[in-house]
Amino acid sequence: MKGYSVSWTKHKNEPFFAAQHTRRQHKCIQTSYQNHSLKLAAFTSKTTLPIILPAFVVLLLFVTSATSVLSQPIANQTLKTGVELNKLTRIRHHLKKINKPSVKTIKSPDGDLIDCVLSHQQPAFDHPQLKGQRPLDPPERPKGYTNEETIVESFQLWADSGEECPEGTVPIRRTTEEDLLRASSIMRFGRKPRSVRRDSSGTGHEHAVVFVNGDQYYGAKSSINVWTPVVTDLNEFSLSQIWVIAGSFGNDLNTIEAGWQVSPELYGDNYPRFFTYWTTDAYQATGCYNLLCSGFIQTNNKIAIGAAISPRSGYNNRQFDIGVMVWKDPKHGHWWLEFGSGLLVGYWPAFLFSHLRNHAGMIQFGGEIVNSRSRGYHTGTQMGSGHFAEEGFGKAAYFRNLQVIDWDNNLLPLSNIHQLADHSNCYDIMAGTNNVWGTYFYYGGPGRNVRCP
Repeated sequence: MKGYSVSWTKHKNEPFFAAQHTRRQHKCIQTSYQNHSLKLAAFTSKTTLPIILPAFVVLLLFVTSATSVLSQPIANQTLKTGVELNKLTRIRHHLKKINKPSVKTIKSPDGDLIDCVLSHQQPAFDHPQLKGQRPLDPPERPKGYTNEETIVESFQLWADSGEECPEGTVPIRRTTEEDLLRASSIMRFGRKPRSVRRDSSGTGHEHAVVFVNGDQYYGAKSSINVWTPVVTDLNEFSLSQIWVIAGSFGNDLNTIEAGWQVSPELYGDNYPRFFTYWTTDAYQATGCYNLLCSGFIQTNNKIAIGAAISPRSGYNNRQFDIGVMVWKDPKHGHWWLEFGSGLLVGYWPAFLFSHLRNHAGMIQFGGEIVNSRSRGYHTGTQMGSGHFAEEGFGKAAYFRNLQVIDWDNNLLPLSNIHQLADHSNCYDIMAGTNNVWGTYFYYGGPGRNVRCP
């Protein structure tokens, strides 16, 4: 709200292990031969008649002993190969399930493969309640909605290739064997750890957020500043997002989440990527990132959820932000998602949820990181720009023009806002209001520092 070293270490050490096995085998063979010789000598000394064993008998004893020693590592190796083969089979079966047939594939400059999948064949329609259906037409935007800029085609790196997906298809980032091999579990791939809780008590998850509660909310909107924070461990992430929340913070928690994240485990690199998430049971069995399970229905052929965002902000340099809006369509009750400056991406069907089938009870905006303490001290994973809020524009990350949507589909400014920073010496937050940015805040930090050991 993870390393590549394993395989390389194995290959580097294979000659060493092989040498050890060889030495052990030679020693065992030699010892076995000596034992047989001693037994023969003892037998001869007690016997009046000398017994001379044929050479082939000695050789047979020698070979039998050697074979029993050699067979052990071979059996272990066979078992190991079988386990690896079984895992690879399960990985390929899972990939076949989530990677749908494409009518066209686009190679992104960052190495991603973007598959153009027929709209009605996307993962959402694997859901029993969606089989045979087609995506709905876009709803009306909330009242008071205005675009600050002209609608652009995309803010994503794969679009720099100059190619696009045909009408009637949706662009989906292809999942690879490497993606699944990085995951802690094939079955948990694309999901957050079960221990995650959004009340900031989840072990290792730290937040700097602004939130509103105590009313009925039907959506939220903000512009989110995009950076490339450093993530120090494979199993950590850094994200900036909007949370639409309903239910308690127990097992019935419902959330819809959208923004950008850096997650080396999920994507294999450190690019900030546009992402979504949803759950209806506090991250236990339902929901996933992006389109990695059936649920979210994409309607746009220009945005690939999970693809890298471009351009990005620079310290004391040009600033770049993306618009994100999630709101409930009054007509059908589904939760729609808008990205960039006016591009409708798709929607979460209302039936996916329990509490969010009606409305949200809390809206949050801000950053989250995972602190695994893998080195015995606080992580150096950055939030936002990696700089504290007080550094301000051009240095600290920000959210601006924070709004919520009411029961009558009106966009409204936030009132009665609350701020929360779990560990303000590591990551902090500072909110304000003005005529240009409405309600806004700066947030973030470097993680480990002299005040955050």
